[in-house]
Amino acid sequence: MENYKKKPVVIQAEQWYPANCYHSEDVVVQANLSPIGKPDKERCSHCDNPMEVHALCPTLEGNHIVCPSDYIIKGIKGEFYPCKEDIFKATYTQENGEEIV
Repeated sequence: MENYKKKPVVIQAEQWYPANCYHSEDVVVQANLSPIGKPDKERCSHCDNPMEVHALCPTLEGNHIVCPSDYIIKGIKGEFYPCKEDIFKATYTQENGEEIV
């Protein structure tokens, strides 16, 4: 098996929380997120928060559930997709090279 590394590509991303203020230029708004809004007691298997504080993100592979604190990434072809916070922080740094805290 061969080893590969990611090419350095600058992406746009924004961390998502249900109470974010949305502005038309925000990645979150551009991604066309829609609230799940299930007012029942169902909980997320990823983060254990109630499903009513989650959203759906349309991606090239279909809708993906977005948990609070996930990052919404705008890909190099203009597509959007969610990324878990720990994976995002392990994969990306700020454009100036600083770690994400």
